[in-house]
Amino acid sequence: MSRPLDGVRVIDLSNMLMAPYTTQILGDMGADVIKIEAPGGDPVRGIGPQRSPGMGTIYLNCNRSKRSILLDLKQKDGLAALLDLLKDADVLVYNRRPQVMERLGLSYETVSEINPRIIYAGLYGYGQEGPYAHMPAFDDLIQGAVAVPWLSHVATGHEPAYTPTAIVDRGVGLWAVGQINAALFHQVRKGEGQRLDLPMFEMMASFVLGDHMGGETFEPPLGPMGYKRLLIADRRPFKTKDGFVCVVVYTDRHWQSYFKALGRVEQYESDPRFKNMTTRTENIASIYAELAEELLQRTTAEWLAFFDTADIPATPLHSLESLLEDPHLKATGFFSVIDHPTEGKLRQMAYPSQWSVTQPAPSLPAPRLGQHSAEILKEIGYSSAKIAEMAAAGATVEAEP
Repeated sequence: MSRPLDGVRVIDLSNMLMAPYTTQILGDMGADVIKIEAPGGDPVRGIGPQRSPGMGTIYLNCNRSKRSILLDLKQKDGLAALLDLLKDADVLVYNRRPQVMERLGLSYETVSEINPRIIYAGLYGYGQEGPYAHMPAFDDLIQGAVAVPWLSHVATGHEPAYTPTAIVDRGVGLWAVGQINAALFHQVRKGEGQRLDLPMFEMMASFVLGDHMGGETFEPPLGPMGYKRLLIADRRPFKTKDGFVCVVVYTDRHWQSYFKALGRVEQYESDPRFKNMTTRTENIASIYAELAEELLQRTTAEWLAFFDTADIPATPLHSLESLLEDPHLKATGFFSVIDHPTEGKLRQMAYPSQWSVTQPAPSLPAPRLGQHSAEILKEIGYSSAKIAEMAAAGATVEAEP
């Protein structure tokens, strides 16, 4: 079966999580993704349980559908090999700061001179027009910079806390896939490459402020910032008699159904807080507090049956372990077990969307460090003797270490 990006070559000069997540998706879409790794390899290779050194779980889960080549870019031959790879590439993805790329001899001006069609996509901390341009960035830092921990503090009253998933790395990485694919569409139509600067700070600021700009949307302002429903302590999984349930009673129809199923239609019709979305939002803290009290009266199973009958969105609260046993994920084939050539049996997640013609799917398991070095260099015309010479100097490897 063909895939949507068959024939596209992506040079992946990135490490850690954000940009490798982007390039894994592009690889699942069919792109030939060549991961450039320094002699020490991607740092995330060492994170999490591993059967072999350098094959940790974080690495395995964001580097499938790629080939790995080891190149020491501090050596002349290593850098020359990368430039040779870029001559016929469609996309370069990197997550170093632009100043670092320039020092390496890989500025946009240099790369576009040898390949005017290339899409030169940088994922890094801050846009280059502002005072933060030279600052490094990590997921935690950007969460703080766009007020995510502060929002957690406002909502819960607890100390500010980061979201316990890499929401910035994965959010920006996913957003970058769309930017790169749009640039590929332009490349196909017009034959032009271009530089894409994809800063984490600006993207996540738009992400957060899309919910919380509030009255500052208007000039002059029409009230405070912040979306009240997202900033109250009772926006959480609700306790039941024996556990928790996640439920969203949100629209006019939801609330009508809720009170009707409880046999309290008069309460709904007489309480001015429930008049419409605006009045509910203004009084959401007291409304959700009362909902929390009500949900303590029955078991989780009873409430799930209640909400199903009332056609109100609800779901059980999973743990990480119970998520692996979710019946819907099992029925849709979300998890499969593959045989990795060196790591044995691995649980793998499916590509999470369905296409009628060009279904994306994993093509290769996550590679060992430098596994495809000789293979890739031979594809661009390097002789076995030249590869052996480079390997002897430490600029690459002839075979998997």
